[in-house]
Amino acid sequence: MTTRPATEGIFPQKPIFTAHLFPKVDGMLLELLRSLSPEDWEKQTVSPKWQVKDVAAHLVDTALRGVSIGRDNFVPPAPNSNSTAALAAHIDRLNEEGVKVYRRLSPEVLVSLMEMACRQLAEYHASRQPYAQAPHGVSWAGEEKSANWFDTAREYTERWHHQQQIRLALERPGIQGPGILTRELYYPVLDCFMRALPFTYRRVSAAVGAVVRITVSGECGGSWGLRRGDTAWVLTEREQDQPAAEATIPQEIAWLIFTKGMERTTAQSQVKITGDVALALPVLGMVSIVSA
Repeated sequence: MTTRPATEGIFPQKPIFTAHLFPKVDGMLLELLRSLSPEDWEKQTVSPKWQVKDVAAHLVDTALRGVSIGRDNFVPPAPNSNSTAALAAHIDRLNEEGVKVYRRLSPEVLVSLMEMACRQLAEYHASRQPYAQAPHGVSWAGEEKSANWFDTAREYTERWHHQQQIRLALERPGIQGPGILTRELYYPVLDCFMRALPFTYRRVSAAVGAVVRITVSGECGGSWGLRRGDTAWVLTEREQDQPAAEATIPQEIAWLIFTKGMERTTAQSQVKITGDVALALPVLGMVSIVSA
């Protein structure tokens, strides 16, 4: 059991613990990759620039970079700027470079590297003190400083959603059963993604006390409330609050919306909105990944 230190108040959000899920979700990734045919590796994903092999290469690259930075304190040169746009552009460049390097390798070598990288990444995240300060804030949530648990949850969403991109491209959710679209593995992704809501709504005007409710339908989903405070929007768990607007998103497309995998107009046609439409629509533009 994790003991909460007195300094926990620095990071007031309700924690999401995901370190224990890394071995399971990455184990399913390795099982999937070992089953691919040569043609499968070249199938297009929802990410316009990336085929299946590119996504796998990215997962190897980011795992090894994450361990290098977090465990070994080996930080690559970064732009001397606090700009979110500059950070996103820098990460995009690193991602592109990593994909170019690792996609050159054979599938067999790539899977072998993936196995090693996944093991070290899981060990690193399991070793972290969840309430200590992470090396970097979760920028897409508007945080300059974040707790380790949030940074670990952010990394878990990366592992989950990129694997789901591969599964979607292959048109098979799993080797057997629903793959990673289970409540155990998917709900923490959604819960982490929703931490971007206050930042997404930061420029949306509404009366103090107004509530927007975001519901993801399906057995993996849930409901999240966003309340307008005196100076900012804040997440709220008070389900008795009557929302001024509510958006209900099918679980099958929720992760696509928040990772830039679906156009806003396409998403809007599949999302049910009640109440003040203008207050509900900003959620369809929420981005819970680092992206330029």
